[in-house]
Amino acid sequence: MRARAALRGLRVRGPRTVRWRLTLLYSSLFVVAGALLLAFTYLLYAHNEAGQAVSTFEGPRPVGGAPGVGPDAAPMVTAVVAAVREDQRHQLLVEACIALAVMALASLALGWLMAGRVLSPLRAMTVSARRISADNLHERLAVPGPDDELKAVADTFDAVLARLEGAFEAQKQFVANASHELRTPLTLQQTIVDVTLADPDASVETLRAALARVRAAGQEQERLIDALLTLARSQRGLEARECVDLAAVVREWLPDADRSDAALSDAGPRVEARLAFAPVLGDPQLIERLVVNLTDNAVRHNLPTGEGSWVSVWTGLDAFGRPGLRIENSGPVIAADQAAGLFEPFRRLGVERVGRAGRRDGLGLGMSIVAAVVAAHGGRVWAWTRPQGGLVVEVSLPRYALPPAPVPAGVGGHLM
Repeated sequence: MRARAALRGLRVRGPRTVRWRLTLLYSSLFVVAGALLLAFTYLLYAHNEAGQAVSTFEGPRPVGGAPGVGPDAAPMVTAVVAAVREDQRHQLLVEACIALAVMALASLALGWLMAGRVLSPLRAMTVSARRISADNLHERLAVPGPDDELKAVADTFDAVLARLEGAFEAQKQFVANASHELRTPLTLQQTIVDVTLADPDASVETLRAALARVRAAGQEQERLIDALLTLARSQRGLEARECVDLAAVVREWLPDADRSDAALSDAGPRVEARLAFAPVLGDPQLIERLVVNLTDNAVRHNLPTGEGSWVSVWTGLDAFGRPGLRIENSGPVIAADQAAGLFEPFRRLGVERVGRAGRRDGLGLGMSIVAAVVAAHGGRVWAWTRPQGGLVVEVSLPRYALPPAPVPAGVGGHLM
């Protein structure tokens, strides 16, 4: 426990800023490098000194000898020279350590200045980032300078801000549209109730009709809430992954889709189906919702009954082995530049999206749910208009390799 407390105290008392850590790192590297350099110099000096001593006193001695220096004086001279050189080595070591200590202090100051200069762009980025909030997401760091690592970090942060701003704007628009869509049936219900209560002579039939209209408005609210929940679930990601055949799902929701030129119903469009095996690894419920929304959209937004309305459905694998679904239908002529907007929430196209008696046909969330489901599965979806009228929607999902079928026992083996 005491050791842990001591470590915690050292951690608290240690440098807590990047500038101090960089300063200590620079100084430590300088001190280590300087110490190694001085040690190497000292070793070279000692080695050179030993070599000179050997060459001086182990060589041939003079015959006559110098005046005042006899043969017995050589050991004394050697001892004096060794003592002098030892003092020189000691003085060299002390002076080197003093110089290293002085330079270590100087390296602290220089390291502090250099760390501050290196981190100055980060401080500017921190100040700008703290100033940016949900109310001014349009602002950017916009760090000038060369294309180094710090500018790459700033540009990445600016890109994140741009995506965050787009998400905020889309969320605000979605909430506003959802509030408007939910307010419409509530206003209708309140109006029906107020008109009915204001009539003192209202009969039982009138009250029943008013209640039926209120119930219909409530059912529309329920459908809208279910659609919103489905959209939120698909945007959250996949909770379950199973192998799903797109062709089987289409056959389930279009009972006559196995036969080309089959009638969907007596009052519906003609169905032309070409269904091939298309395995997808994903959420079965979301895949089913994808097919239901596309087929319902193709049937709902079509030509009136008796005017040659039709729906064409294709499932299978493309040239790259990716499973896909393509639905094409007849219908009113749609501007080519409006097809991409179909995948936005609560987006409807013109008067052809409004039914009889001014009643809106659909909630405006079907195609946005399709886009969210496809994105959750890692696929892509396209929509383009037909010059003769109608729409083509194509979905491409990631390739899924089926696991190999188990080989029965004894098949393909060697007989013993």
